[in-house]
This record gives sequence, C-alpha cells and structure tokens, in this order.
Amino acid sequence: MESLIRHTGTFTLEDRIASPWHYLPLEVHSGVSALRVELSYPKDGGTVLDLGCFDPSGFRGWSGGARSSFVVSAAGATPGYLPGPVSAGLWRVVLGLHAVPTDGVRFEVTAEPVGTGALAGELDGAEATAPAERPARRDLPAAAGRRWLAGDLHAHTVHSDGVMTVAELADLAVQQGLDFVAVTDHNTVSHHASLPLVSARSGVTLIPGQEVTTAGGHAGVLGDTGWIDFRSPAADWLTQAEARGGLMSVNHPFAGPVSWLHPMPRKPPLLEVWHWSWLDMTWTTPLSWWQAWDPTAIPVGGSDWHRPGSDAPLGTPTTWVECEDPSVGGILAALRAGRVAISASRDGPVLLRHDGALVAAGADGLILVSAEGPRGLVRGDLVTLPGEPGYHRLLTPAGATVALTA
Repeated sequence: MESLIRHTGTFTLEDRIASPWHYLPLEVHSGVSALRVELSYPKDGGTVLDLGCFDPSGFRGWSGGARSSFVVSAAGATPGYLPGPVSAGLWRVVLGLHAVPTDGVRFEVTAEPVGTGALAGELDGAEATAPAERPARRDLPAAAGRRWLAGDLHAHTVHSDGVMTVAELADLAVQQGLDFVAVTDHNTVSHHASLPLVSARSGVTLIPGQEVTTAGGHAGVLGDTGWIDFRSPAADWLTQAEARGGLMSVNHPFAGPVSWLHPMPRKPPLLEVWHWSWLDMTWTTPLSWWQAWDPTAIPVGGSDWHRPGSDAPLGTPTTWVECEDPSVGGILAALRAGRVAISASRDGPVLLRHDGALVAAGADGLILVSAEGPRGLVRGDLVTLPGEPGYHRLLTPAGATVALTA
C-alpha cells in the first residue's frame, strides 16, 4: 500500500438525492497491520457526513457522525469498528450524506498504515471495576418458575454516539436497579464481543442489539443476529432478524425528523411505544400510533440513553419482562410471548398481568383505564383487578400515564 491515500471532492444536494451513501475505494496491499482513516469537512451550518468502512469481506464498522477517524487492526479497533487483520484487497470508505448545505460541502478522506499504538485511548475497555451497589429488587407477583425483571431495551455506548463504555453502562444499570439492558448502538455490532464478559462481572444481562439507523426511521434489532445491513429495505431487516433468532422493534416511531416512514408488508413484533420523547404523559399520540400501526404489536419502552443530561436517565421508562431465567434467551422468549409491562420508572407504579387478572403495584390513588375508558380507582399498594383483553394504563388524576400493559 502507498504511504497515503487521499480522496477529495465536493458533495452536493444532487449527490444526496441520488444516494444517501457514497463509497471511496482504498487499495490495501499486503503487510499492513493497522489502518487509520480520517475524514475532514467544514461542520458549520449543520453539515453532517457519516463515516463507515467495508473491507474485502464486507462490513468492518460504522461510526456515523460521532467520529471523524478510526483505526482497525488485529490488536483492536476504534469503537464502532471490528478488530481483525488488515487484509489485502479493495476496501471502501462509506460516507453517509446526512445533512448537506445548498452550496455543497468539500471533504477530504485520507487513509494510511499506522502502528498499533495509534489505538491508544480509543478502545472500549471492559476492565473490571468495583461492583456498583444494587438497590433491592422488587418482588412482583409472577407465575410459578418465573419472575419479573426490570430493564431498558434502548441504550448506546462509545461504540456509536454514547459516552460510556460497555462496562460503565453495566455499572450504571446496576446502580439504577436494572436486571437487563439492550445495547443498541447505531448500525454496528462491534460492542457485541465485550457483552458476555461485562455481563458476567456486573450481574446485569446485556442483550446484544443494533439500532438500524436511517433518515427514514430507526429500528431496534435484539439478539445475537450479527450485523444487519442498514442500506437494505426495512422489510429485509425483519427477515434477517427473524432468520437469525432475533426480534425487531420500530423505535420512537413519531420522533420528529426521524419518524418511521419505511413501508413494511409485515409488521415487526415489537413497537417502542414508550420513549423519552413522550414528553407530556397526558398526550395519547404514542397510543394512537400503536393502535393505527399494529394493535397486536407488543409494546416496549426505551430510554435511548446516550449521556448524562441528554435524553432520559437509563431505565426511564422501565420495561418489565416475566422470565423463566435471566439469560438473553430467556428475556427474548418472554418478549416474544408478550409477557411485558412498562412503567415510568423502576420504583414507580406497575401494572402487569397475573393469573388472568391485572395487578397494580404501588398504584394507590391511580385510575385504571382500558382502551374503552376508565375502569376504576386503585385503592391499596397491591391490588388485583379484572383482567379484560386489550391494553390498560394507570393514570394520575390529571390524566398522565404512569404504567402500561398489553
């Protein structure tokens, strides 16, 4: 390989309309042990170019707009990218034209071999730390051989646009009293390799996930499915997820400029009904979208955690699953079966199904509401109520939703 490969040019609005993704070739010769790629462009005016890479065998990594450079090598890789040998052949840098100004944007991409020392400070550490103190688990009524686990199905790390390592995210989950977290970094699976080790150390089940991210909407794929190609039609995401034993959810379907627009001949089994963007809990927009999209979809929640002070705290909302065991497979099985409830927080009121009835926990003074309207006032801290078919909610007297079950 030559010492330096450089691509320069200008992307225009016509380029963005022609395709959201553009590819730059890198011919890598044998003998290269580590490769650094850097992207530079003026970021004023809201311009955003995403960055990713494919090696001769296929997907090698994605960082979107979160990073402007990456290193890959057998010794390790920048978060978002897969470690492994730098094989000889045709590599491609992929640039996503996320936001291009009317007068276009000049860019430069450089690629060069570097020493593995270039990785210093860039890896996502999974090193052991002192275990965080866990709040006491809640004891909620469950079927024989099962228990309700508290978790979050939507969280990000340094492998995309979050600020925490996988280990730091797990420690935060322990502090929040969560039993599981789905790590759903954007358009990559580079975080999957570290999940089992960190999960075993922390005692939190870390579910492998990927948030398939496009301008037409985001989908959460849960399970060890391998990489899902975000460039393919959304219907293919669902087919690939199912074939590989995973589950797919439409994430934050009514989220401003990234609301769900993809046509789906078949609907995914899960829908992120409760997301931090449900800013006013007296609104019924999420419920309306759910019922219009697919009333049989299993409702789930996600904080979309990225960093302190942004979005919502991890576990807000909390997704509860009634599981036979706390493994990844056990949690996915409970999700498939629809044994799910959502609450505003781990310690707040919960509404769940048990023995053919509804059980309201920590809900004294709240109003039970079904799709048809109010059903009654909850009196007591643990109350059994008639379990009619269809979704039910717990509302405050002011009409704010605090708990939901299908």
